[in-house]
Amino acid sequence: MLRSLYSGISGLHAHQQMMDVTGNNIANVNTVGYKSSVIQFEDTLSQMVGAAGAPQNGQAGTNPAQVGLGVRVAGITSNFSQGSAETTGKSGDMMIQGDGFFITRSGGEQLYTRAGSFFFDANGVLTTTTGEPVQGWTATDGMVNAAGKPDDIRMPLGATIPPQATSKVTLKGNLSSDNIPDVNNPKNYGVEGTPVGNPGYVTTIPVKVFDAQGGTHTVTAKFTRTANDNAANSSDWRVDLYAEGVDPSDPASPTIGSVPSLTFTNGKAYEADGTTLKNSIDMGTDPTDPSKPLYKIDIGDVTSYSGLSDARVFDTDGQTAGALTSLSYTVSDTGQIIGVYSNGLKQVLGQVAMATFKNVNGLEKVGNSLYRSTVNSGYAQVGQPGSAGMGQVISGALEMSNVDLAQEFTNLVIAQRGFQANSRIITTSDELLQELVSMKR
Repeated sequence: MLRSLYSGISGLHAHQQMMDVTGNNIANVNTVGYKSSVIQFEDTLSQMVGAAGAPQNGQAGTNPAQVGLGVRVAGITSNFSQGSAETTGKSGDMMIQGDGFFITRSGGEQLYTRAGSFFFDANGVLTTTTGEPVQGWTATDGMVNAAGKPDDIRMPLGATIPPQATSKVTLKGNLSSDNIPDVNNPKNYGVEGTPVGNPGYVTTIPVKVFDAQGGTHTVTAKFTRTANDNAANSSDWRVDLYAEGVDPSDPASPTIGSVPSLTFTNGKAYEADGTTLKNSIDMGTDPTDPSKPLYKIDIGDVTSYSGLSDARVFDTDGQTAGALTSLSYTVSDTGQIIGVYSNGLKQVLGQVAMATFKNVNGLEKVGNSLYRSTVNSGYAQVGQPGSAGMGQVISGALEMSNVDLAQEFTNLVIAQRGFQANSRIITTSDELLQELVSMKR
């Protein structure tokens, strides 16, 4: 009977712990990044009443007879299944889609979390809501060295980027191969004084460029058709580039550079050999390096078919000087933090690091939704989000708790009934002991 008393006590203790675990899960139903816990029971050591006997002398063997001594908690493990996404729209909120943990620093120790509610503090350091700096890599000139050791991520407020002169211009569109000019289209007309039907089509394209000091200028690219053979699907064009303020309609105006003949066959530009596609033309000479052109004009997507001439600028490089004066930034799915400078240029400022473990259930909870590595979790394997084994980052969202309320309320009933049943063991054993004591009377 004393054994049954202690078995009942162990059952009360085990089910009380089950209530504690279940209650904690329900309490954290709205905790960002929380992973629910599951408790497992196992029986304790059983007392041997009769040992097993081997068959002998024509007699059958006997099985062991044991009396169990109660129950105990075998383990409490965390359920690391993915939680649902809670959209916030805040740039500093990051959610991990897949495996992995954000890395934070608490003093000299690295801790890990799935709660991605971050912000930049007064020193420009990316931190958690409880003040632990988030670990990753701060970019240098827009480049991240992910091979280095992760450190605090700093927003370089006030940092400037130098101006850059334009060196490449990309054009797209069509240069008309029609014989008759279209007088209704100002970009598609005959050269003044040339008879209708002559090849003298002219298309002028204004191009905004930057100089080495970041100043803006408008140069003009002028395409003049010098020959046209629709039967052979061929047309020749002359390309001239004029500096700002120079009249491109005046044949005597000086040019920055010229290409006397640009041949289009079947609508595409070709080199002089007639078989190699021509992707770019060079204009002018770079004053700082005479071996380089001043501008490289990409014409790989320029065509010469029938129709209107609508060739236009698609893209140019170069920039004015800019400064990072605000905390306006976005986060990519690889965890890159991209800042916006005053000149409109976007540049990578840093990247958050991510860690995975061979045994995530070996991590130890330390509060504030943080985990610590242990001897059974294995070492943290650090890498970039989106790389092998690492989840991707979803910006403007947080991972909700993965607590299943239906399951937890069911566990409450199970724990309550289990506790109630074990209390009956104690009361019943007590009644038996009372009967035993009463025999003395």
